[in-house]
Amino acid sequence: MIRIGTVGTNWITQQLVEAVALSKRYTLAGVYSRHQETADAFAQKNQAEKSYTDYETMLDQANLDVVYIASPNSLHFKQAMAAIDRDISIIVEKPAFSNRREMAAIMAELKQHPAVKYFEAARHVHTPNFKAISKALMALPTVQGAALTYMKYSSRYDKVLDGEQPNVFTKEFSGGALQDLGVYPIYLAIALFGQPENVAFFPTIIVTGADGKGLAMLRYGDFDVTVNFGKTSNSYALSEIYGLKETITIDSAGELTHVEERDASGQATDLSAAELANPMLPEAEDFARVLEAPDDKQNVADYQRWLQWSLTVNQVLFDLRVSANLKFPADQH
Repeated sequence: MIRIGTVGTNWITQQLVEAVALSKRYTLAGVYSRHQETADAFAQKNQAEKSYTDYETMLDQANLDVVYIASPNSLHFKQAMAAIDRDISIIVEKPAFSNRREMAAIMAELKQHPAVKYFEAARHVHTPNFKAISKALMALPTVQGAALTYMKYSSRYDKVLDGEQPNVFTKEFSGGALQDLGVYPIYLAIALFGQPENVAFFPTIIVTGADGKGLAMLRYGDFDVTVNFGKTSNSYALSEIYGLKETITIDSAGELTHVEERDASGQATDLSAAELANPMLPEAEDFARVLEAPDDKQNVADYQRWLQWSLTVNQVLFDLRVSANLKFPADQH
């Protein structure tokens, strides 16, 4: 069994913990929170071996194989480096790192610890429905672009309207709509189409100084991908990939729960796989097989592909921010 520790006790950490339990390939060896009561409650709920209020103590004492990091974005880098230095593999919730400098430092550190694996937790690109989209895309006679949307009103925006500054809406924690929700459709675009030739970002800045919503343009030479995302309103629009007469439609560029292909007459063919018991289960199983058999030929190829996606997404997110002159304090460190 793979011994995993967790950083964070929010809903996404809970979902990950439930996914690794479903996989039956992990043991929850430790959970970390700054607050003892929170750590204890999360550990008891999920039958963890032990709770910790000091992150490095968990790394030193819990005999971990891998740690899942779901803290505020600006904290990922330091926590990831601490794990790598101890030869502990890392699963980092997207976006993994704030900028290119942090990513480059992580890659350099990984070279000094060749047994350590780094995974970015982009759950949707590990799902059967992502594979269905990829297969349908490859069968198109031509690709003329895509329009991807992921926009959900955040309950934390209510706090912004009340004059507060929740972490997810502050630049100090490398937050904002691009980093929190935009990363999903950006990841989908990179995994499907590769690295764009150039990008542009048109954000709507809210009172905290972060972006509350925005529109990104990814230019691929022969076609463009537009990405519409936000946390200050809701959208129910489908995402679409345009062939010649065919169109692939996706219910949500962040969830990928329903996928269809429409032919020239508009007739729809359902490409969707069965609903997942947990949307993070496929990535938990993917990461497990690499950790269990890192030298397997298929696992090596898959790991390198995921790593390249992560590097490209990091580059594109940074370039989008540069195009909009949107800077984080982490960029100055």
